[in-house]
Amino acid sequence: MFNSERYSHFTLQSDGEEDGGSHVEVRLSDDVVDDHAPSEQVGQPGGSPSYMPRPQQNYRKVCYLALGTLFIFIIGYLIGYVSHHSPRKEPITCDSEQEVGVAEEAVVESSLSWNDITSLLAQRLTPDAFNNHAAGSSADGILEYRVFDSFKSLEMEAWTDVHHVQLQTANRYTHTHTHHTLCLIIPLWGICFVCLQGKAVYGNYGSQEDLMLLQTLKVELNGTVILLRATGQISLAQQVANVAALGVSAVLIYLDPKDYKFQPTTELYGHVHLGSGDPFTPGFPSFNHTQFPPTQSSGLPTVLAQSITAASAAKILTRIGGLESPFSFKGSLDNVKYTLGGASSEDVTVEVNNVLQDTEIHNVFGVIKGFTEPDRYVVLGAQRDAWGPGYAKATVGTTLLLELARAVSEMVHTDGFRPRRSLVFASWSAGEYGCVGSTEWLEGFFSSLDRRAFTYISLDGVVTGHGEFKASASPLLYSLLESTMKEVKNPIGFGESEKSLYDKVSGVNFERAVFEPMKMEDSAYPFLASSGIPSLSFRFVSQGSEAYPYYGTSLDNKDHLGYATAHRLSSLATGAGLVAGQLALRLVHDHILRLDVQRYRTVLSQSVFKINQRLKQVTRVCLYDIIDLSARWLIMALGSYSRAATDLNTELLNTDLTDTLACHNINDRIMRVEHNLLSPYVSPKEVPFRHLLFGRGSHTLAALLEGEDREALRTQLALATWTLQGCANAFSGDVWDSDNQI
Repeated sequence: MFNSERYSHFTLQSDGEEDGGSHVEVRLSDDVVDDHAPSEQVGQPGGSPSYMPRPQQNYRKVCYLALGTLFIFIIGYLIGYVSHHSPRKEPITCDSEQEVGVAEEAVVESSLSWNDITSLLAQRLTPDAFNNHAAGSSADGILEYRVFDSFKSLEMEAWTDVHHVQLQTANRYTHTHTHHTLCLIIPLWGICFVCLQGKAVYGNYGSQEDLMLLQTLKVELNGTVILLRATGQISLAQQVANVAALGVSAVLIYLDPKDYKFQPTTELYGHVHLGSGDPFTPGFPSFNHTQFPPTQSSGLPTVLAQSITAASAAKILTRIGGLESPFSFKGSLDNVKYTLGGASSEDVTVEVNNVLQDTEIHNVFGVIKGFTEPDRYVVLGAQRDAWGPGYAKATVGTTLLLELARAVSEMVHTDGFRPRRSLVFASWSAGEYGCVGSTEWLEGFFSSLDRRAFTYISLDGVVTGHGEFKASASPLLYSLLESTMKEVKNPIGFGESEKSLYDKVSGVNFERAVFEPMKMEDSAYPFLASSGIPSLSFRFVSQGSEAYPYYGTSLDNKDHLGYATAHRLSSLATGAGLVAGQLALRLVHDHILRLDVQRYRTVLSQSVFKINQRLKQVTRVCLYDIIDLSARWLIMALGSYSRAATDLNTELLNTDLTDTLACHNINDRIMRVEHNLLSPYVSPKEVPFRHLLFGRGSHTLAALLEGEDREALRTQLALATWTLQGCANAFSGDVWDSDNQI
């Protein structure tokens, strides 16, 4: 304001009345009113009432005003410039206050090198950190709140994911038992409210080889109650599926002392769903608002399946009679002559009274968001529920999940680490029932996760022994795990602490020494086989031991796990944390995703070679069959994949890694590989595991090695060929770069 006059769109003007009042008149136009216009045109009768006269001023005052305003503006600009460009000390680390107002690219390009990052992770993951955690609890709700509060205390964005699923629970009023000639009390995890009777048969482990031997010995299986001993070689679900295909009425499974050195009264827990997730919503999520007609998974057994104790199994085996079993069928039950049973054995009646209950489950998540590509993320997950103590099954994994979240969060908030991409930490519920919580999340957010969640790392069962390191993974992650093992010190060998994990297997074939096929019961399996997300699980195991014997029993506690790990549980858990942590950090740190598309070529080539050999044999047998079963087109599709992989690597070598858009495009192509190996020709509802290599069903390459119907084989061959060709086209780049010459 100059000379008590305001210069704006609002003009103060005396109204000329006696009280000397004034009012505000709003100008409705930017048009200039002539100061020398006749009075009747402005405010006088006959003139326009919309305009009021401006204060009288001369041109000299206007010039002074303009110059003063310009002078003040220049002074203000200079003060602001100097204040924002004054020198300041270079901070040692970037805290949250220093980040405010900094451009995104400047924040993302962290000054920390990869060696700095791995050193910080090693400093924050120590054996003492794991010793501070108490044993896990079967109270899922209590643990849920603890995990959620832990994520919030780390200043992570935390949330829960709710599903309504059907789970079997024990009937508090009626026991499950067998009766008639025998009276047995058995644990509760079979089909609900079923009672049946049949001749008893002993079938060893229920493997395909065992069942073929029973058929060779003319042991009738149809309508019988078959007794099997548990094994670490195949899952309970696979055992039940094998014998159900031969028409048995019920399956009883026990822990034989020859395989498990337990008390005869030790109970066995597990599930027999040959699949994952809620078996009553196959292929779609169990959200509260979804309404689907009654349906059930094709992997749910149609026969009754129940576990019993070794003491109960002994009562059955002493009374079933029949042929004496082969030597390979012999167990170590006291005073038991292992016979095969059959028509001459006594009847066994099995009654199951479990309850199918609608249950609300909660998955818990926390996220550390990336600074460049926050919409792309690595997921690290662990189940938190367990039947019994579940120390190896759930406690170690959940503890590791929380410790990794704490370590990475502190690296971001305190040490200046700036991940390019996000890390999601997931605590799953209902894992004991067959990865129910994680599978329902995958089904519920399948479209959201597509090309966003680019890797899943499972923390379940990472420590079950000492002496060896084993892993199951997508071939895309083989190279990354190999390089990680070269950087992580070996926590499993006495006197070898300065050597790396890789040194343990150096000099031999790395893949053969470390990797195992991923089984359906693996927590990472649904991510890979159902959702097409490159996945990895790993474990420290006892040398020469096939499996941790206490899984699925009340003996999976801290003492037994301590004995299995030679009382080095904390050191092994720290080593597992460093492996998982460095895998995840490398994936969110580098400009280009460390997913090696070349490693898939070897695995695909091995399968295609076997298929080609098999089809040649079929063609020789059926020389006059007009059906063409040549693998020529499949081989050409493999060639398309190989060329696309080579071209991508060549392009990568010639890419400027500081070009954010170029890196983003290459990463986008890499992320298409796994997802596009899911067959588009089968329904997720009928065939949930759609992966061409790791799935289950007629669409897989493995099915081409087993089928007998030549017309069906021809169709399978064509669909598998186009699945592989589609994968090659998807990551080859633009549509004009696609190699579709088959």
